[in-house]
Amino acid sequence: MRQLDLLTVNDTPGRHAPSWYAASVAAPPPLPAFAGAASADVCVIGGGYTGLSAALHLAEAGFDVVLLEAQRLGWGASGRNGGQVGSGQRQDQSWIEKAVGIDLARRFWSMAEEAKALVRRRIERHAIDCALRPGVIHAAHRQSHVRALHADAENLARTYGYSETELLDCNAIRSALGTKAYWGGVLDKGGAHLHPLAYALGLGSAAGDAGVRIHERSRVTAIHQGPRPQVETAHGSVRVRHVVLACNGYLCGLEPEVSSRVMPINNFIIATDPLGEDAARALIRDDVAVADTRFVVNYFRLSEDRRLLFGGGETYGYRFPGDIAALVRPNMLRVYPQLARTRIAYAWGGTLAITVNRMPALQRLAPNVYSAAGFSGHGVALATLSGKLMAEAVAGQAGRFDVFSKLPQARFPGGGGLRAPLLALAMSWYALRDRL
Repeated sequence: MRQLDLLTVNDTPGRHAPSWYAASVAAPPPLPAFAGAASADVCVIGGGYTGLSAALHLAEAGFDVVLLEAQRLGWGASGRNGGQVGSGQRQDQSWIEKAVGIDLARRFWSMAEEAKALVRRRIERHAIDCALRPGVIHAAHRQSHVRALHADAENLARTYGYSETELLDCNAIRSALGTKAYWGGVLDKGGAHLHPLAYALGLGSAAGDAGVRIHERSRVTAIHQGPRPQVETAHGSVRVRHVVLACNGYLCGLEPEVSSRVMPINNFIIATDPLGEDAARALIRDDVAVADTRFVVNYFRLSEDRRLLFGGGETYGYRFPGDIAALVRPNMLRVYPQLARTRIAYAWGGTLAITVNRMPALQRLAPNVYSAAGFSGHGVALATLSGKLMAEAVAGQAGRFDVFSKLPQARFPGGGGLRAPLLALAMSWYALRDRL
């Protein structure tokens, strides 16, 4: 089965998605495409959070770094997502405890806490104007889910000493969110949300200032492994000592060992017209971000200019639907029916990457080739950290990278041609359960 090219099929090459994010930030001029022959210590492939974080950490450690981005910095999921800086991993800690034991679970939790702190430090150190604001509510869309959310928060306090959560009953969450759609939940005061594209562009600016040679519109066509790997584009090649792959859902078959374990899926966001301060606070009283317990998660928050940014709805083929707003708006109205007459000003999609177990896939593909992908919708903090972990591994300190790389990652069944239809069938069943 012929696969479409995710780097070109849904978007205009060289331009950011038609999102509120792109409309509300001043993107810098395009950086020159790579051409000719060059050498460096490290080639980083991908200009999202993972690649930019890796490149920045490497440059700060004294490495000569070339970064190749197929489109623009922040063009992929890093510049299109819901902006939530979540705690922990995509899986909750009780799942991780059962999977790897309490000792490793503590290490995963500690590194996830470091990931949030790293995002904050980068924003502060480089004066990145990305509207970082505190708080994430996890909202139970079924009454039976409230107990599980509360139990998880209690486990975090008891086992990990995490005291940043507040348990919300039915009255509390309905007061906080201005809707009867939820039965309770947890406020994570240690989580946060931000303007994702502004954060990515800020990391890019910091990396450039640190000496990283960044090239946009420079799609990598081949990687020749060996003691001195060679990375090729259509117009040149780079000879390096190490390669860092940071492509996530846009890998497009470049490295089969990663592609077989990471599945690209599409997700979508709409943005309303500005609501005004009072109407916006009637929806989300304390200006926090929200994610609910549906299998196909609804997630939403307020923008700086007081729009509702509402995400939800997934597709498992390659093409975006022709009318994204028509896909997402019904989900928004089930939460906020009072917005029935509110205009949708922006609608966009993006491609993230999931793994079978929903944990990040950090892989050592050769002694000097590293990859991080598959953040499963939990990547703002974890992708930033993963870039740092790959930089540590390049520098010869791979202990923390290997905590993730030793976690078994199964291949998706069905190979390149059948895995997307098989996944769509399975996901459709879980999505149906959301509606029952």
